[in-house]
Amino acid sequence: MIRSQGMDTTIGGLARAGGVGVETIRYYQRRGLLRTPAPGPGYRHYDAEDLRRLRFIRSAQTAGFTLAEIAELIALDARSDRPRAREIARSRIAVLDEKIAELTAARAALTHLADACGASDDGPCPIIDAFALDHHEKRIAP
Repeated sequence: MIRSQGMDTTIGGLARAGGVGVETIRYYQRRGLLRTPAPGPGYRHYDAEDLRRLRFIRSAQTAGFTLAEIAELIALDARSDRPRAREIARSRIAVLDEKIAELTAARAALTHLADACGASDDGPCPIIDAFALDHHEKRIAP
């Protein structure tokens, strides 16, 4: 139990131990990612397994998994379906690779603009000019 670790077993205690807000716990419960303990006398109580699951969800989110993918991974854990878990992870890696490529291109473009801006104090700023609304409208117009 969380209490055996010296922590509060209420939803607030679980939230603090997991580094999230109470509303995040409730949201995960509505999504079926965390259980909702049965009501008893006083508060609903959570245990170490709830904290483990919460930390799993947060770690998986940090790795870039969506909540739908996390739900599937949780279901796969119960069935020990490692091939599907690998497939989900490889799919997420492909999405991350695409994002990395996009961010790398954006960084290169912004570096170019910053260098151009620093090259001269004459004329319009290349950074502001590149993001100007009328500049994009001209480029988009047929």
